[in-house]
Amino acid sequence: MRKSVKSMLSPLGKAVALACSLAMCVSLAACSSSSSDSKSSSDSSDKKGQIAGVTAKGKLGEKPTISFNTPMTVSDGSYVVLQKGDGDVIEEGDRVCAQGIALNVKDGTELMDTWTKNTPDCSLKVDSKTLSSTYYNQIKGAKINTTIGFGVNAQDSSGYSYILAMTFVSKSKDLKKATGEEVKDVPANLPKVTRAKNGEPSIDMNGQGSVDSLISQTLIKGNGAKLTDKNTVVVKYTGWLTNGKQFDSSWDRDSTIDADLFSDSSGQHQVIEGWQKGLVGQTVGSQVLLVIPPDQAYGDKEQGPIPANSTLVFVIDILAAY
Repeated sequence: MRKSVKSMLSPLGKAVALACSLAMCVSLAACSSSSSDSKSSSDSSDKKGQIAGVTAKGKLGEKPTISFNTPMTVSDGSYVVLQKGDGDVIEEGDRVCAQGIALNVKDGTELMDTWTKNTPDCSLKVDSKTLSSTYYNQIKGAKINTTIGFGVNAQDSSGYSYILAMTFVSKSKDLKKATGEEVKDVPANLPKVTRAKNGEPSIDMNGQGSVDSLISQTLIKGNGAKLTDKNTVVVKYTGWLTNGKQFDSSWDRDSTIDADLFSDSSGQHQVIEGWQKGLVGQTVGSQVLLVIPPDQAYGDKEQGPIPANSTLVFVIDILAAY
């Protein structure tokens, strides 16, 4: 979990070196103004929100060459379908990997792209609860290899207005629960975990007390990708104190979180140390039991329902990674 107990994360892509990631621009409009309806008299978007005068050339699924007359303006929430894809149809709940280009509408210069280093952003999930209607309506139902340009007006210090051209290059489905092989040789002195039919864990602490070092025990071994310290991991989890009191559970909210296993620009990890150390090296599809000492959790600081100097116990299902 994040260093704050209230850490219900929004997806953050790591591929985009502009003001925000592809998915952050899409899902939170973090780089956009609060109004999607405002237009200047010289705006190049029509009344239906479609951007006029922008074209793309190139082979489907490869970096397109995008052209438009400059200078132009765009409205937040405006879009243009530049290339219609030839792959599978993108459906509700799909996780989509997108390559992106951001082009300054003032002079046409390229502000960033993910194609050159082949670093597609896979943090985008097609979900009407998290995506704005513009992005949701355009992405759902599109085919893989489709390229769509979205108008964005940055609200950070850059002040850029740009067309974010996203090409959807692949899709997948996140797991609903851990799937894999049950581990047979779990040490008998660890907490005992049982699971409901839907995968939700329950626990018997089995006399578990405080610990001085991290315990990371795989309970179900998934056959997906191995996690690294460069991943964001999509998980469901429940956390308990060693007295058996549950303090948090994403299962109760029927939700997942996206937890960064990498450090930020200042070198600080975005999750508690016990999560970072305990999850790196695990595989997608796994269920992991973590028993985390205080110095790798919240130390001598109380965190809501978590008393100071608490050893924490988590059961974590790893559903996806990007």
